Amino acid sequence: MGIIEKIKEIEAEMARTQKNKATEYHLGQLKAKIAKLRTQLLEPPKGSSGSGEGFEVTKFGHGRVALIGFPSVGKSTLLTLLTGTHSEAASYEFTTLTCIPGIIHYNDAKIQLLDLPGIIEGASEGKGRGRQVIAVAKSSDIVLMVLDASKSEGHRQILTRELEAVGLRLNKKPPQIYFKRKKTGGISFNSTVPLTHVDEKLCYQILHEYKIHNAEVLFREDATVDDLIDVIEGNRKYMKCIYVYNKIDVIGIDDVDKLARQPNSIVISCNLKLNLDRLLAKMWEDMGLVRVYSKPQGQQPDFTDPFVLSKDRAGCTVEDFCHHIHKTLVNQVKYALVWGTSARHYPQHCGLSHVLHDEDVVQIVKKKDREEGARGRFKSHSTAPARISDREKKAPLKT
Repeated sequence: MGIIEKIKEIEAEMARTQKNKATEYHLGQLKAKIAKLRTQLLEPPKGSSGSGEGFEVTKFGHGRVALIGFPSVGKSTLLTLLTGTHSEAASYEFTTLTCIPGIIHYNDAKIQLLDLPGIIEGASEGKGRGRQVIAVAKSSDIVLMVLDASKSEGHRQILTRELEAVGLRLNKKPPQIYFKRKKTGGISFNSTVPLTHVDEKLCYQILHEYKIHNAEVLFREDATVDDLIDVIEGNRKYMKCIYVYNKIDVIGIDDVDKLARQPNSIVISCNLKLNLDRLLAKMWEDMGLVRVYSKPQGQQPDFTDPFVLSKDRAGCTVEDFCHHIHKTLVNQVKYALVWGTSARHYPQHCGLSHVLHDEDVVQIVKKKDREEGARGRFKSHSTAPARISDREKKAPLKT
């Protein structure tokens, strides 16, 4: 029996099992088994070199956005409208067969947009090259899930389920659970809040399913069994996702209003070029990009080429700004002068830990090196040897 058949068998057993207080321990063990099998499914088969044909392209720009969706929902048309890069679009499915990159120039920043082939139900099991598509999505900063507004809401649920099956958690925060394996001492279970979904016995059973008998577990929030399994697996990625509903020109205004009011959703029309500016603004907001302008001492700020920092990638402090300029600059900084919304007054003297906001102006003041070549009475210290016997003796005069 293969891994996929084992997963389907366990899912069928979970569907047959009634959910009540008596079966929650059994269901918790079944969830842990499915998580283990899905992790094995993502690993390359034994004996293979590990290098296969994929869609990965070189990272470029200040951020990366991946387009994911079913075939023929308008992903290629959206890429062409936003970036100007031509991506073939036709009235039949699977027009795009490989990854096509494009660059969005927005707010003096360059954002890489990837048009990926359409994925189908069962992509997490490898159908329709779904694994390669999802692997590229994992390497991006945010995901744009392009949906057809005229189709049913079930498409969004199917795509979310396929992405969660391979370890992507959309619009969720990492659970506040501290987990650490130990060599000895058994399992230590503690919590700082009352727990309603997990108790000590269920935690022990899930850890024993992973053959972990010595560990420390601390719950800082009322987490579920799935959250505990995600922390134990340790390979989950938590990403922001924007649900983009295309083709709103073929449905009624009431349906458009209903879709637009859903959280993390944007309604657009690539055919009529509607609401594309709001989509770009939402992408910029969710990526958390911050533009910082440099100001040389005694000169005007340079507003033509900003330094673009990211909250998720490296950080937005003065120290991160110095690393963008040069890695050795941090050791020479005395203080920074900041103008902008992050400063209380203009200019504000700030240290390396100061968090910068969008469109701040920063001037770095370096430490002054002590002059070694000073002479006369202004000389701070002598370079001559301390002992007279160590001083260099003059050559004797010739007679």
